[in-house]
Amino acid sequence: MDKSTQYKIFNDPIHGFITVPKGVILDLIDHPYVQRLRRIKQMGLGYLVFPAAEHSRFSHALGAMELAQRTLNNLREKDTTISPAEYEGTLIAVLLHDIGHGPLSHTLEFNLIDDFHHEMMTLAIMRKLNRQMNGALDLAIQIFTNQYAKKPFLNQLISSQLDIDRLDYLKRDSVFTSVYEGSVGIERILKTMRVYKGNIVIEKKGIYAIENYILARRLMYMQVYLHKTVLSADILLRNIFKRVQELIQAGASLYQPSPALKFFLENQPEATKGISQQVLEQYLQLDDNDVYQSIKYWQHSDDPILSDLCRRFQSRSLFRTTFLDSTPTEKLKKKVRLKTQKVLKERSLPHDDASAQYYYSFDESYSEAYRYENEGIWILEEKDKAVEFSKAADTQNIIALTQPVVKPYVVHMKSFDIK
Repeated sequence: MDKSTQYKIFNDPIHGFITVPKGVILDLIDHPYVQRLRRIKQMGLGYLVFPAAEHSRFSHALGAMELAQRTLNNLREKDTTISPAEYEGTLIAVLLHDIGHGPLSHTLEFNLIDDFHHEMMTLAIMRKLNRQMNGALDLAIQIFTNQYAKKPFLNQLISSQLDIDRLDYLKRDSVFTSVYEGSVGIERILKTMRVYKGNIVIEKKGIYAIENYILARRLMYMQVYLHKTVLSADILLRNIFKRVQELIQAGASLYQPSPALKFFLENQPEATKGISQQVLEQYLQLDDNDVYQSIKYWQHSDDPILSDLCRRFQSRSLFRTTFLDSTPTEKLKKKVRLKTQKVLKERSLPHDDASAQYYYSFDESYSEAYRYENEGIWILEEKDKAVEFSKAADTQNIIALTQPVVKPYVVHMKSFDIK
């Protein structure tokens, strides 16, 4: 048989040709639940700052799966026993690791479902797929949930301080934003990975690639993921949805072109007791298009606040983000509120306290490049000795990158300065 008929090839701009074996994995890639990821931007509203950052969760899922294939092949070459079932189960878990993301990835994660995290939905969708495929995902789910005690390193490839997910998105996002400070030496990291006492470690010769990886992660958060304009756009979109929910609760008649999005806005479900089948079914109908189409219509709403916020989003007339030197005082909060109300009044928009809150927001950004306590990266310095990365030779300066960076900020109208 011609071997080319046993595989499907995807051409990826980051990793080159991705070879996918036909069977369960290709069936999953072709499944509507996975194809939905084509319609969800990997970086949410990042494209408003970096015009080429239009890549999808689907491309990231494929890229991560390719890196998982390379990693497992490398580990096998270093005499790590990985059965065909474990190999396939790990690839499935990596492929589906982000399937629970909703519209615009993280931006609206907490707006549609209360007490929710996308990993909860990922597991619910994986279990639903498993039922449809007669248990073909049993091992993948065990690996994903870290219930496969026989080989814990397989889960570490999916979720750890040095997992496949991070390696792909750092490289991919760096390329599509042209922020090359985020570039990571993926091949060297993968080639120096090995299994030691059941866990993933890095050979000593890969230590500088790891240092670069941690620094790249810090720089990507500072320059891309927590860019001041991205923060502003996120606040604007969340305030749009906050206003919509307030109007619905007040009994206002609001045109909603997306039945699935309408379900979440009107019912405001919560996930404290898990994901119900109704919530799961409706969630699987959501993607970025539901949000964009709704905002396109809402800009013509009779409600002046909703209309104004949506027009701002459509025309990229965003607010300004000002970083603060310290936690905002009550005096500063009052100052921002009064200045906001003055501008709204001048523009004949509602300017009472409640209305003004849609036009400013105090928050803080948080980033953590490396967490070494309990889940650090381990370096194999000698044949029978592994040390945590921050304690390895020549890397004492990495300690500074283990400290979380918290930066308070205020998002406000551009009509005034706050300093």
